[in-house]
Amino acid sequence: MATTAGIAMRAAARRAAPVFRAPSLSSSAPLSSLSPRFMSTYYTPAHEYIKVDGKIGTMGITDFAQAALGDIVYVELAEVGDDYEKGEAIGSVESVKAASDVYAPVSGTCTEVNEALNDEPGMVNAEAEGEAWFAKIELSDEGLEELEGLMGEEAYKEHCEKEAH
Repeated sequence: MATTAGIAMRAAARRAAPVFRAPSLSSSAPLSSLSPRFMSTYYTPAHEYIKVDGKIGTMGITDFAQAALGDIVYVELAEVGDDYEKGEAIGSVESVKAASDVYAPVSGTCTEVNEALNDEPGMVNAEAEGEAWFAKIELSDEGLEELEGLMGEEAYKEHCEKEAH
């Protein structure tokens, strides 16, 4: 049975313990000021995603996009070291149904591409938002600000539902 002193000590410890609160994206603080420890995923209306960790974004096409395209047979990747502006073609994807450009969701410099897609473009159909990423981009200061204009997960789901009907 707990003693009154023990209960009082635990209550005091809880009051004194610091409380961690994650920063709110709806706060007035710009996204660029958020700690790089918080990874977030953003989406474009054209069905590209970017998973941001600090100033590095991993981007590709969404599962919705790959489903609409059908079986992917070819992927053209960005050039490492090239600078891209938001909305600029950063690569392309071809399927049995269609070909489509892939656009940079934000501005920045390509630091890495997923070479595995050269040999296995069909990975995009199986893991579009996972292992089948297209490029890693070091976001410019402008790119960090551009994140604010992209959709979060819930808004993107709503966007896809509207497009599907």
